[in-house]
Amino acid sequence: MSDKPESKFPPRAPLLPPRSPLEASTRKPLAPLPPLRAGTPAPRPAAAPLRPSVPAPAAPRTTAPLRSPAPTAVAGAAARARINEVLGKVDSSGREFAFTSADFERVRALIYKHAGIALSPIKQDMVYSRLARRLRARGENRFSDYLDALERSNDAKEWEEFVNALTTNLTSFFREAHHFDSLATVLRGFDPKRTVKIWCCAASTGEEPYSLAITACEAYNSMTPPVQIIATDLDTNVLKHGEQGVYGMDRVERLQRDRLQKFFLKGTGEHAGKVRVRPELQRLLSFRRLNLLEPAWPVQGPFDAIFCRNVMIYFDKPTQYTILKRFVPLLRPEGLMYAGHSENFMHAADLFRSLGRTVYARADHRA
Repeated sequence: MSDKPESKFPPRAPLLPPRSPLEASTRKPLAPLPPLRAGTPAPRPAAAPLRPSVPAPAAPRTTAPLRSPAPTAVAGAAARARINEVLGKVDSSGREFAFTSADFERVRALIYKHAGIALSPIKQDMVYSRLARRLRARGENRFSDYLDALERSNDAKEWEEFVNALTTNLTSFFREAHHFDSLATVLRGFDPKRTVKIWCCAASTGEEPYSLAITACEAYNSMTPPVQIIATDLDTNVLKHGEQGVYGMDRVERLQRDRLQKFFLKGTGEHAGKVRVRPELQRLLSFRRLNLLEPAWPVQGPFDAIFCRNVMIYFDKPTQYTILKRFVPLLRPEGLMYAGHSENFMHAADLFRSLGRTVYARADHRA
């Protein structure tokens, strides 16, 4: 009995069948290759001599004569080019009024000419949304028609509406509060018998000039301080709001409670949810329309302080310099000018010098 375990698989068949005796006896061995001698290349079979190739004669080329395009084809191409040019200018956003890039550039030129405002090229949507109300009110369908009528007419009221629509009126009570702290310090140093004059160049809806009035009342500890505040703005609509002195509670919610109780009256009935500035504050203010680009300003100095904040950012540098130059004789030699936090007048260093924190003094006066 064998010790090997019995395989469970059948025996594997050979890959190639065995040779027959006849096949094995008739096969001849291969002849050995002749040995190569050192330095002698292996012989190569002789190649057949090359015959010079003669290119076949080229077939004569014939060029068809050019034909001029048919007049209808030329006219069609010109028409398509003209259509594409027009479509490139036409507003395709599905807006209510036709408003092209040419219209926008025209608006930019007009507002710069009449108000000195340099509109940014990215303000196209803002211009459309603000002036669309004017087109709606006048029954116009295209901005080009509205602008044509505006330029042809001498309608001062419509020009006023045009400018009002494009001016920005972002304001709040005691915005950039450090300026009011600075003014309070200055006021406390004046002779209480002398009348102080302050000009607020961008009064907007009144929050800034009323903040100046509150500051004066607190500095003199009186509701009738010897202070006159001239509040001007380009936009007549916001000036009317400022004169009324009525504000929603959301506009005064950040004021200190004691200021709110001392300087405002709470509305009742139909005015519930609103407040009104006290008459004593209103008597300190005089609201007037003023365009800083106009040759004559309805104000008379000298002023102890000029608040021209967040206005110059809408003007280019040459326009800024022209306005600042006109400020100099209107400001007392020791007077101060207050600018917005993003405004810098280094290009007018011969007119004003910085005292820090956007407070400026006349360059020709040294304390």
